Parts: sequence; C-alpha cells; structure tokens
Amino acid sequence: MGVVLSRLRRVFGRRASLQEIAPKTSTTPDAKSSESVQSSTPEPTPSPSPIHIAIIGSGIGGLSLGVGCLRNNVSFTIYESAAQYSVIGAGVGLGPNALRAMAMISPELRAAYDTISSGNLSEEKLHVAMEAMYAEPGFGESRGWTPQPFGAECYERTSAHRRDLLNILTAHIPDNAVQFNKRVTDIQQFPNEGRCVVSFSDGTTATCTAVIGCDGVKGASRGFVLGPAGFPEEVAPVFAGKYCYRSIVPMETATAVLGAEYAGDAKCFNGPGVNIMTYPISSGTECNIVACKFVDEPWKHPQWTHRVPIETIRTDFPNVDDRLVKLIQCAEPVQWALHHHIQTSTYHHGLLCLLGDSAHATTPHQASGAGMSIEDALILSHVLGRVTRWQDLEAAFAAYDAVRRPRAQKIVVTSQELGRMYACSDPRYGDDMGKIVENLNVRFLWIWEHDLKADMDTVCKLFREKTANGKNT
Repeated sequence: MGVVLSRLRRVFGRRASLQEIAPKTSTTPDAKSSESVQSSTPEPTPSPSPIHIAIIGSGIGGLSLGVGCLRNNVSFTIYESAAQYSVIGAGVGLGPNALRAMAMISPELRAAYDTISSGNLSEEKLHVAMEAMYAEPGFGESRGWTPQPFGAECYERTSAHRRDLLNILTAHIPDNAVQFNKRVTDIQQFPNEGRCVVSFSDGTTATCTAVIGCDGVKGASRGFVLGPAGFPEEVAPVFAGKYCYRSIVPMETATAVLGAEYAGDAKCFNGPGVNIMTYPISSGTECNIVACKFVDEPWKHPQWTHRVPIETIRTDFPNVDDRLVKLIQCAEPVQWALHHHIQTSTYHHGLLCLLGDSAHATTPHQASGAGMSIEDALILSHVLGRVTRWQDLEAAFAAYDAVRRPRAQKIVVTSQELGRMYACSDPRYGDDMGKIVENLNVRFLWIWEHDLKADMDTVCKLFREKTANGKNT
C-alpha cells in the first residue's frame, strides 16, 4: 500500500505545478491523463523552420532532443542505426534536476514519466536517494552499522526501466521523423553553404543544415567533431578502471535472497574495490542490480562485454556478503567494461554538435548520465528554436557549449571521484561509512538544485551576443 500511495502522490501531486515549471514559450496544453499523453503527439507551430537538423541516435538524449525540437518548431529527422527503437537496457535513475528538465521540455512527457516510475517501497523514504551499507558479510552489523540514508528534501526517489522511459519518449515522436537501419559512415559539412551530408552504410545519404550526434559513448559523431576541431586524442572513450555485472530480477526474488529488510528500498553496498547498487523499478515489481568491480589494470578484451564462468562472480566479490553474491549471480555472467569521456574540449565544430553520452559519457556512481542528456536536450532545443537563419547555427552551438560543457564535464570528474569513495580507496574517507554518508548528504546538491531556467536565459543571452550586428562567432 505504501508504494501505491507514494506513486499516486507523485502522479497527481505534481500535475498542478507542471505548467509553472514549463517554459513560458510552451505551445502545448497542460498535462493530460497518462492514457492521452502516451497516445498523442505534440503539434509543432505551423510556421516553417529555417533549419533542418539530423539527430544521430534514438536513445534518451536523441529522443528528448526530438521532443524539444517539436516544441520549439525546429525541423529534424532522427537516424538510428538499429532496425527499430531499442528497448534493451536496465534501470535509469533521474534526479530532480532531470525531472525539471523533462517538464520544461514537455509537461506531457513529465506526466507520462510519473506513470512508469518507481520510488522506494517504503513511503517514509520518499526523499531518500539510497541507504549506505557495508558490502562485507553481515552488512556491517559487527561494527554496529545500520542502513544510513542519504538524500535531500529537494530529492524524491524515482527510477524507471529504460524500456519504459524510451516508450514514453517514442510516443511523442512522429513516425515520419525517424529512419532506421541508418549507420553513419561519414559526415561532411559545408559551413559556408549551411549544409551537411551524412553518409550511411546502406549507401544512402541525407542532406541537412546541421548534425547533432546523440549516438552514445562509442558513436561515430564524436570523431567528426573532435578530430577536425584539433582534439583527436580525446575521441576515444577511456576505460574508467571498473567493470560491472548488470541484471533485473523480480522483486520477489530480491526479497527472498536479501531479506525484506534489505530489498525494496534503494541500497548502496560499499567495500574495498566494490560497489553494488540495488533499487526498485517497474512500479516496484522489479529490482535493478549494478555490481561494480574496481581494477588497477587496463581492459584487455577486444569487446566491452566479456562473458565469464559463473564462478568468476564469486571470485570478483570475495569479501562480500553471500546474500549479495547470490543476487549478483542472478545476472548473466557478463562483465561490462565502463568507459567515460573524462576530457572533452568542445562539444561542437562548425555545423556539428554533440549531446549526451557522445559528449560526456560518465560512470554510473552519481546516477546522472541520463539526466545530463535530458538537460542537454532542453538547452540545445531551446536555443535552436531562436535560430532564424542557418548562418547563426554556429553561434547557437557555441552558446550551448558554454552553458552545458562545464557542468557536464564536472559530472564526469566527480562521478569518478565518488566511485573511489564507494570503493573505499579515497584516503580522506577510507572505509569510514559515517564520513562517506556525511559527504553523500551534501555532494549531490549542486546537481539536484541547479537552476535550469537560468541556463535557458543564459544560453539565449549568449546567442544574442554572438549574433549581434550579424556576427555569428
């Protein structure tokens, strides 16, 4: 009953405030019921767009950008390399900053998210991000440790299955705005002519005014931006010194393995060289598991995923409570190497721009990767909506870069720092979970409380300055 009441409060309690959160330039009506939201498509304003954008990739970032472009009357086509929208993935956590960005992009989308999200199953833990635990046998009971929460009043625990999040995003994208089986092989830009030509592996090409790469950490777009911009050494993602096992199991399974005291509400289990996160998704019916193993050597395998014998899971977590090991063993015995973009000196070059993981892929420790993509989409679609001629596109991209890159790159750096803290390898904290929790209760505030409306004002101000008197630099 607790989770039902909590979800009802999230769904209906926010509806009245969605219009206040949305930008004043919004052209769609107030949030509708979840049924009508998921079956409707936002209508763009009738005036023609002076530009046409190619969005490469239909993940969370690309689709959010598409929804934002619809609301800002920016013409676009999404090009996806797969044969259809991908619903493969695990849990996605969104902080209050990401939820505000979603509401500012589309109140209807935000309302739809409330119908698929999950909080902690204990209603009294509405503002708890996670509870910190020792991963060691007994979960720290021998030390006198009990689960300690971290969070904030501004935060409400919410997670969703990536499949469900993508479903509500794709429901807002017109069918004729997406082309599948389009793997990018080349991007040529002609800045003096205001056009780009994108080549695909099927032999076809597409001409557009500009290209926005939303094709992920390994996507081709990054190379077409950073290489010509003078930063070829930054193109390749960097192994972050850890791999993880990932799984989604029925909540009944998690409860049977961990016990009712440790399942249901989000937990963060920490120990030397390990960090295991568990949290509810799918309206509390499933438990998402991410178990990270930290290593001091490079990733040696040609692919980013490496299948191992099931016994390897136990050897990877030698000093971890057996209950946790059994839960991790519910996963496929596949090690997922974690990579990030620790350094990115620009998010744009000419008529090409980067968004989401293609710009700033990060480790999962601050649960901010998806949120940063949604923030990117908000700011970029907002400034693109102010472009009235193709000659000003570079100025729009430069303004976006100035607003988004410092914040997003700080996320990448601080997430890596937090990983070390979780793995008890930060000498300032060691394995003192009390000190770690003290840090956790303050370190997320700059992420969660960020003023996105101010960012929207700033990006427009920078754009106006760069385009004043016909200048576009």
